[in-house]
Amino acid sequence: MSRLVVVSNRVADPQDAAPGGLAIALEEALQRHGGLWFGWGGKMTDQSPTQPSVREWGAVTVATTDLERRDHDSYYNGFCNNLLWPVFHNRLDLAAFDPSFYDGYQRVNRQFAQQLLPLLQEDDVIWVHDYHLMALAAELRALGCQQRIGFFLHIPFPPSVALSAVPQHKALMQALMAFDLVGLQSRQDLQHFESYVLAQPDGRISHRHHYRAHGQQARCEVFPIGIDAHAFAAVTDTPPAQQVQATMAQEHGQRRLVVGIDRLDYSKGLPERIHAFRDLLERHPEHRRSATLVQIGSPTREHLQAYADIRSEFESLCGAINGDFGELDWMPVRYIHQVLTRAHLAGLCRAAAVGLVTPLRDGMNLVAKEFIAAQDPADPGVLVLSRFAGAAEQLQEALLVNPYDAHSTADSIDQALQMPLAERIQRHQKLLARIQTEDVHWWCQRFLHALDQCQPAVQRKPRFSVPALSRVPAAGADLPMTRPTRDGSFPYLHVVTGGGAAPRPAATAQRMGR
Repeated sequence: MSRLVVVSNRVADPQDAAPGGLAIALEEALQRHGGLWFGWGGKMTDQSPTQPSVREWGAVTVATTDLERRDHDSYYNGFCNNLLWPVFHNRLDLAAFDPSFYDGYQRVNRQFAQQLLPLLQEDDVIWVHDYHLMALAAELRALGCQQRIGFFLHIPFPPSVALSAVPQHKALMQALMAFDLVGLQSRQDLQHFESYVLAQPDGRISHRHHYRAHGQQARCEVFPIGIDAHAFAAVTDTPPAQQVQATMAQEHGQRRLVVGIDRLDYSKGLPERIHAFRDLLERHPEHRRSATLVQIGSPTREHLQAYADIRSEFESLCGAINGDFGELDWMPVRYIHQVLTRAHLAGLCRAAAVGLVTPLRDGMNLVAKEFIAAQDPADPGVLVLSRFAGAAEQLQEALLVNPYDAHSTADSIDQALQMPLAERIQRHQKLLARIQTEDVHWWCQRFLHALDQCQPAVQRKPRFSVPALSRVPAAGADLPMTRPTRDGSFPYLHVVTGGGAAPRPAATAQRMGR
């Protein structure tokens, strides 16, 4: 049986009490399957990292590398979080198009490839995660790696016109299509991917799920990520979760809790949520004193100006609504700018009458699924969900809203607060059945099965690699270089002599099959 190798920007910390959705999903998949997890360990250095650090974590071997400070700035803070993240979430106005960012992005993807390659076994299956490492397959192929390599994008795939605004979009997509399989979260993401491919001069769909553009071909499909619904439901019965439920019941009495759980990110629609809750109190005064919004806005990327701005705006709105509507014994909004443990979040979800998940754009949003899993089946809360979250395609029984429309969102919150028990149970049963069936294990198995069905790279037309000896062209032919230049283009090497046998590239001779 092939070993699973997972590669992500960060490797989860086993001691983290509040891991993110990606960390939870990958940990569950790897512990179930066994294998190697490779990524950045969170440390920065002033010198080029050499060998990764390796340790055991249950059934998983964990290998971590360090990053040079300059690369952390240009790769992580720069190209990933100041360019790709806003562009992929339709916020071009917040993107920083600094050419030096892409240089760092290439260096780190190359570093990951160089350090991962010696750790690979011949029959490994490599699964790369998220926008930080879209160029990793191209770098591995350039070193002679022949194993199947899959990629999963956890954030939304942007519309073609937005992606084309990235100066290096051609090189980025050409590198992405060096993967054997590209997985996306939603059908809308796949539509955006298809739109981009077909907009290219050589873009076409060769056959079902296979796309060709920029001289490359890759398979691309939809694999909506799930959670371990049974495991999260079990967390609600732990003492910390039950303590949260008891505290909420004691402090709020007969009031209904509306709960939002988000990172304090501009993609989450937090100011729009406060506008909607204000509209609810203005037009539905029966909910004053009887409904409270508990909003968790956990810190994230606070060193970036866009995140400092969203925090300032959101906290100002929270203060204004509490000042305008609050009373001595009731405040409409309880805002907590902290990271809560998974057990505390589960208890908070269980205590809530309404789960408010209203991002402006989101790849999936696992909080929506966790809210469903945490509910009491005999008296469940109601999920109000943005139609711009990938989860909306699966969770049709939720109350779907346009978060930009404060009136309609407020009306949906009102509907949720007043929904009869029989309707709540009926909706919840369907939602729960779906997240239990389409869980994280289902997601993992579907992706890996599809990757196993892909034709190995060695049997397909070579990509980003120097031809083998038997395929060295005659003098005058052009060979594509293995990596793009600074401006994102792929120039050509020119063969000036056809006589004699060309030497085999050293990296390929030493690394082939590793």
